[in-house]
Amino acid sequence: MKWQTTFLLITQGIELVETGQCAIALGSNLGDSLGILEAALQVLAATPNINIQAKSSWYQTKPIGPPQPDYINGCAVLQVVALSPQQLLEILLQTEVKFGRVRQERWGARTLDIDFLLYDDVILDTPSLQLPHPRMSERAFVLVPLAEIAPNWVEPVSGKAIAQLLQALDCSGVTKLPA
Repeated sequence: MKWQTTFLLITQGIELVETGQCAIALGSNLGDSLGILEAALQVLAATPNINIQAKSSWYQTKPIGPPQPDYINGCAVLQVVALSPQQLLEILLQTEVKFGRVRQERWGARTLDIDFLLYDDVILDTPSLQLPHPRMSERAFVLVPLAEIAPNWVEPVSGKAIAQLLQALDCSGVTKLPA
């Protein structure tokens, strides 16, 4: 399946988008992680111009960075209408803040982390946003849940489908939680 924008115009830094398919990764390792993740998806679903198309299972994963509890991670595919990538990023950051996210330490523990992974086949590199997410293809905790809901989505930099990227990773630290 090819994901593409119905209409995307980028001129002089202004982005206008009619509709688009986006992929996000969600994670939490502080507080009631499952409750926080489900509530964050509900907040996004209630946001104008955002429709959740698919949601992965939740997975327990080992943390990257300093010593901290294991994470609960998953992914979602969103359909967005009339939202540029930058506007969607702002909504995702605001959602993190609603759930107590405080940015103190890189790769530190957090109540909610939402990573913006893909926006159709857009390649974007600005000071505040890189698409596709620059480290997504190195992370089993991202690709395992994303492959569950969008295995054929082609990551535009590598030209490989998510399922292909996943084959190159060690997934031993990613455990699917019971439904």
